[in-house]
Amino acid sequence: WAATNQPGPIDRIFVSDYMEQLYQDMTREAQFLSAFAVIAILLACLGLFGIAVSTAERRTKEIGIRKAMGAGNGQIVTLLLWQFAQPVLWANVIAWPVAWWLMRRWLSGFAYHIDLHLWVFAAVSLGALAIALATVAVQAFLTARQKPVLALRYE
Repeated sequence: WAATNQPGPIDRIFVSDYMEQLYQDMTREAQFLSAFAVIAILLACLGLFGIAVSTAERRTKEIGIRKAMGAGNGQIVTLLLWQFAQPVLWANVIAWPVAWWLMRRWLSGFAYHIDLHLWVFAAVSLGALAIALATVAVQAFLTARQKPVLALRYE
């Protein structure tokens, strides 16, 4: 010990503490990314709600004519929800390969690997679709419940 010219005693540390220090930056990064993801989801929901209100306002006459011709509330709600579900489904089709490739590259840098399963991507897609439909469903239901006379008189 004297040959190394170290003035004090050996600085010892437990392996678990050392591993915690190694991954502390990654844990902090995950917390920041989670916070930003929540903010992004809230902003996306607000934007989607705004688009739903705008679409319902723009299609008031069409919805009134459909209701006057005998369409039920369920059919109108289904029509409006399907219109907003399509972009979410297309976004998932585009995002799956990109996310798989990026996650595979990121996970390859760790000592212990986990497999990427297809059900994880499907579950996230269903979650995104559920969030989008829940955001738009209330506005679609309120639009579908309007009387057709009010909608036709609107224009």
